[in-house]
Amino acid sequence: MDFNTALSNDLNIRRKRLQEEMQRQGVDACILTTSVNVFYMVGAIYNGYFYLPSEGEAIHFIKRNIDFELEHTIHIRKPEQILEELQKAGLKCPQKILLEIDTLSFSDCDRLIASLKLQKENIVNASVLLRRLRSVKTDFELSQVRLCAKRHIEVYKQIPYIYKEGMTDLDLQFEIEFLMRKHGSLGIFRSYGANMDIYMGSLLVGENAESPSPFDFALGGKGGNSVLPLGACGEKIKKGNTIMVDMAGNYSPWMTDMTRVFSVGKISDLAYKAHAVSGEIHQTIVSQAKPGIACADLYNIAMDIVNRNGLDAYFMGTRQQAKFIGHGVGLEINEPPVLTPRSKELLETNIVFALEPKFVIPEVGAVGYENTYLVTDNGLENLTVLEENIIDLNNQ
Repeated sequence: MDFNTALSNDLNIRRKRLQEEMQRQGVDACILTTSVNVFYMVGAIYNGYFYLPSEGEAIHFIKRNIDFELEHTIHIRKPEQILEELQKAGLKCPQKILLEIDTLSFSDCDRLIASLKLQKENIVNASVLLRRLRSVKTDFELSQVRLCAKRHIEVYKQIPYIYKEGMTDLDLQFEIEFLMRKHGSLGIFRSYGANMDIYMGSLLVGENAESPSPFDFALGGKGGNSVLPLGACGEKIKKGNTIMVDMAGNYSPWMTDMTRVFSVGKISDLAYKAHAVSGEIHQTIVSQAKPGIACADLYNIAMDIVNRNGLDAYFMGTRQQAKFIGHGVGLEINEPPVLTPRSKELLETNIVFALEPKFVIPEVGAVGYENTYLVTDNGLENLTVLEENIIDLNNQ
């Protein structure tokens, strides 16, 4: 089966899943306009509104010209024309509808509601539903995740050979970013939520790993500019430092996440111990995780291991400690589920998630690694198989 046929079949599966959920909730239609959700339902991005009734074919209300053809396309200038066009086509006007109320601006959402002449109590949150649907991947999506993981691994394998003595953290990050682009990286880091700006990933060296950041990522870093206070800060890489590389796997629309740690010479025994404990957490969770297990239980498994080893003061930061150890991965880097102590989510077959138990050791840097796992009927499959021990760059 060629790519286009496989994609077309998969889009039908995704739309059917959404329509089944709409019918279950008694919703008449869904309107999507954010790029990530339009892409999920269309396989392309356009400026306009994807309209899907609970039964029947999708309609594409497009505001700007596109270079590809879609069935059931109607060109409009403003959302007020949607209702008029539905009436022209003899279609039922929706009374209860799904809108992306978590991601649309208040004014855009309010305008859509007014233009469709809807009661606000009949608006259902499409943002939450779409994120949940997207968290369980189809076979086509998994093929794209595997492609991304393969290229992600190829880039990381070359990192030891681009390091040069005297580099700053930013020097090394720039070289990795160039390597990523040469291997097909899309050059962006898609994430969900406000205040989630980032480079093509994060690189943390030495004491900078302790610096807190206002952004909601696992670890912080001062960053190179006050407008983006996160990650590498321009300081020279020194002997005894660790270098934590957490650069995005965005080599297909479906992403992977992977962290590996390098050092310049030997580091402290505490740092080596903490890295080994990160490995113990991975191994324990891989041995116990399966469909149906609570994400909160996985977090608690990790914390039990951390506390038993007396490393809680360093886990997921020092001056600021993240309260999660993993997250779903897909079209965005931070999809459901999230592995937190308060999570109500359960693992399901075909969920893809990143597990990242990390430690920050003062005067040394960050240690611990991150893999992307696929939940299968039989447990977890590691999609990012690569050396997990700390690699001493002085020995390369």
